[in-house]
Amino acid sequence: MKIQKAAVLGAGVMGAAIAAQLANAGIPVLLLDIVLPDNPDRNALAKQGIQRALKARPAAFMDASRAALITPGNLEDDLKKLKDVDWVLEAVVERLDAKRDLWARVEAVAKKTAILSSNSSGIPMHLQIEGRGEDFQRRFVGAHFFNPPRYLHLLEVIPTPKTDPEVLKTFSEFGEKVLGKGIVVANDVPGFVANRIGVYGIVRAMQHMQKAGLTPAQVDQLTGPALGRANSATFRTADLSGLDIIAKVGSDLGKVTPADEDFTLTGWFTAMVEKGILGDKSGSGFYKKTKGAGGKTVILNLNLDSMEYEDQGKVKVAAVEAVKGRPLPERVRALYAAEGPEGDFLRGVMNDGFWYAAKMAGNVSNRLQDIDNALKWGFGWEQGPFETMDTLGVQTVIANLDAEGRTLPPLLAAMKASGRERFYDGNETVTPEGQPTPYQAPYFILSDLKKDATKVVKKRAGASVVDLGDGVLLVEWHAKMNALGEDQLRAVQDAHKLVQDMGYAGLVLGNQGEHFSAGANLPLVLSQAQADEWDELDESIKQFQQVTTSMRFSPHPTVAAPFGLTLGGGAEFTLHADHVVASAELYMGLVEVGVGLIPGGGGTKEMLLRFTDQLHPGQQSGATLLPAVQRAFELIGTAKTSTSALEARSLGFLRDHDTVAMNRNHILQEAKRMVLALAPDYVQPTPRTDIPVMGDAAIAAIKSALYGMHQGGYVTDYDLVVSEQLARVLSGGVGNNRMAKVSEQHLLDLEREAFLILLGKKGTQQRIDHMLKTGKPLRN
Repeated sequence: MKIQKAAVLGAGVMGAAIAAQLANAGIPVLLLDIVLPDNPDRNALAKQGIQRALKARPAAFMDASRAALITPGNLEDDLKKLKDVDWVLEAVVERLDAKRDLWARVEAVAKKTAILSSNSSGIPMHLQIEGRGEDFQRRFVGAHFFNPPRYLHLLEVIPTPKTDPEVLKTFSEFGEKVLGKGIVVANDVPGFVANRIGVYGIVRAMQHMQKAGLTPAQVDQLTGPALGRANSATFRTADLSGLDIIAKVGSDLGKVTPADEDFTLTGWFTAMVEKGILGDKSGSGFYKKTKGAGGKTVILNLNLDSMEYEDQGKVKVAAVEAVKGRPLPERVRALYAAEGPEGDFLRGVMNDGFWYAAKMAGNVSNRLQDIDNALKWGFGWEQGPFETMDTLGVQTVIANLDAEGRTLPPLLAAMKASGRERFYDGNETVTPEGQPTPYQAPYFILSDLKKDATKVVKKRAGASVVDLGDGVLLVEWHAKMNALGEDQLRAVQDAHKLVQDMGYAGLVLGNQGEHFSAGANLPLVLSQAQADEWDELDESIKQFQQVTTSMRFSPHPTVAAPFGLTLGGGAEFTLHADHVVASAELYMGLVEVGVGLIPGGGGTKEMLLRFTDQLHPGQQSGATLLPAVQRAFELIGTAKTSTSALEARSLGFLRDHDTVAMNRNHILQEAKRMVLALAPDYVQPTPRTDIPVMGDAAIAAIKSALYGMHQGGYVTDYDLVVSEQLARVLSGGVGNNRMAKVSEQHLLDLEREAFLILLGKKGTQQRIDHMLKTGKPLRN
């Protein structure tokens, strides 16, 4: 079984978004929905679904051109086309009768080897296949995506007792490797894994909030990033999901679960739903956006006593303020031990979550890590419930549950009897029965790998060199936002030397932080400029250029594995690697103009070189070089940042031969494999000396365009200052109107000179200072 073409039945919000994710992965999709009466376009609903996905924010498509892979149709005329697809996903209305009727029709026409799935979030899979043939039931497996499917990593795969193990294996591998999802194998029980535990947590938080006398805004402070959870925390998540959805799921689960699980909704929550206060879909929920003075957006908070919206300003909670800036384990331990109503609330909510997760072990899923992953990937938690109990100490949690008079679930009773403090211990975890069992992640987890001290070959405060095995070294940056400073540069130099001295095959540049790198250490750069340390700055930039370009000009292969924010210097390191294995979610850009600078680590040089090389050989003369210069100027001068790896390729940041991986968890493995593939025949490149440039003609062309933009108010006075320095580098700085050929080093020297000139100007220092204080660019 191999999935090369798919069909999605149902073009609603989820169906269309899932179709978009399939298209992102390069899979052709047939999108079908019902025929609207009295509408001459029988495919209207499917077409509307595609348009909705194209307009969605955040964007459902990684590149708008991928929409061409979706073919709209309808369930009357086009169902017969299912004979040509390898996977059929149902995403129609959440009614069992509707799903059963549709499956009966699908069974008659679908390819006899096709995998069949439902995206239902609540209707058990085994009920949907009742009455279907044995072969149909064998090929059926639930596939529950989370909204929005592009961004939420979780895909719950739900086999029934009739599902063929080979179908489960094939589909799980497809979901993980092709669609880029984190796979959790769920049991076919109400709510599956994430919704069962996640909605329980939301319902219980409402009950504890009422008991503690807190407000929704205070609860969101306590249950958000401070606790290692998503920014949307509890009540913002409810607004995003829809209060009516929370109410229905909670009510449905309450009907089919034991009384001690208590999915009882509070009276005020039920009243909100009855009044049509449903969250974002209705325009207001626990929060409401409005326009304040000067058109500024103001977030109003719902007062649950008066049911009126109030501007409560920035809500601060003492327990959260007390842990700011501390590592997650310290924050979790401090919050769990907090005093007063805030601490009572947190312990109540956390103990409920721990008790329930342990009770669900072996029920919703047969592995503890699946429960942890479901909450991390579906709700944006940094740690799952079992990982959080490990942070606190399992016996500490058990003692607190005992003190509350709770009956321990079998898993916790077994842990109490054994005295174990952790669910995860090295390469071992426990089963739902509390018995130790071997555990190995399906991909590199650097924190696990580094538990073997011999794997850390060299360590600095902000970076490490790690042995990935098989002769491949990894440079891992681990500073805040992976801002680039001395530690990060020296770690790359350390690694190059180790590769050569110790006979390693090559080098990977990557990490598993929140982002690959947000760029240069701006506070350091600004302080040196304000202290007039120009010789030191000149030497620092020269060293930075030497290290970024060493990714290309070394006697061994280098592979960069970027993901998330890959900005400024992070982008320049990536641009110079022999090969790039990029996460599909790659936000890459040379953004230095936002702080009044130009790329100084080879980025300006590299984009000019790449775009010039892409011209036809006969065009590399005189004014015909202008399109390459203009393209580089526009990319850098507007600080254009990709919204995906697909766009990064179209912008020129990635080359055709670079690899895009849908699953970020796999990029280090693929990067290692690529180093090993390149190493046997690797020949060290030499710097180019034949780059054609336009000289003054390029500067004149750019200045002409800038004049019109300035007159039209599109660029500021200081934008002109920065742009003129950028134009000078892109011109080659040869000072004449005739084409010349220059070296890479010549362009690097121009970059460094322009960078220093701009850094010495008041306008640039104002931009850097404003960015550091506000996180936003200054338009001076």
